[in-house]
Amino acid sequence: MSLILITRDDGVATVILNRPEAMNALSKALRAGLAAAMRELAADDSIRAIVLTGAGERAFTAGLDLKELGADTSNLGAANADSADENPVKAIELCPQPVIGAINGVAITGGFEVALACDILIASTNARFADTHARVGIMPGWGLSQKLARMIGISRAKELSLTGNFLGAEAARDWGLVNRVVAPAELLPAAQALARDIASADPAMVRAYKRLIDDGYGLPFGEGLALEQARSKAANSAVSAEEVEARRTAVMARGRERAG
Repeated sequence: MSLILITRDDGVATVILNRPEAMNALSKALRAGLAAAMRELAADDSIRAIVLTGAGERAFTAGLDLKELGADTSNLGAANADSADENPVKAIELCPQPVIGAINGVAITGGFEVALACDILIASTNARFADTHARVGIMPGWGLSQKLARMIGISRAKELSLTGNFLGAEAARDWGLVNRVVAPAELLPAAQALARDIASADPAMVRAYKRLIDDGYGLPFGEGLALEQARSKAANSAVSAEEVEARRTAVMARGRERAG
């Protein structure tokens, strides 16, 4: 059985963590397979957006395989490696295409970190998030301690991380962690529809805009604005009036189509 399933459809790739009998726990083999899949898709110019989800309805991923780690903690060093060859979170973050996380069940600790590596999150009503690092006795190494506070606020992040308590799908939406919550049967169609929307835009523009947002997010606000100004000036100076008019017309036509 393949641990990673990949389908491709009209510019959208869907990646499924396929270890449902173990709640899609991130064994060494699954981590390597996910990292390899993301690197493969990152290099595929025909793919414009990616959906990442887990098999079944119980778990997106329950995090690092604690049974495996209990038998051999040497795997932990490789799990936290900086290289995208071994670290699936780094491989997701390095994808130039937007990655939509379709959170179909629990996303726990390392699984929470995989979710946070995605650009956009949509959750099913079955989704629950938990950070149990403090209870397991392992420090996060995939960014959770820094990303979560920036997404939901430092006080809420401390509540989750220092208690290890679960956060339900609706609360995750209310806290700004996920964009929307849908019924389990609607999750993958909703994520793929959003991916198709992204895929319908100019791929070079989408990639450059995603990179601008990500690069600026890691800077102080003033430096982020300066970065935008520099990249805007460089990119927009190469755009012709004819291109702007053609795209304006296309945007208006799309708006009328959706309104109808």
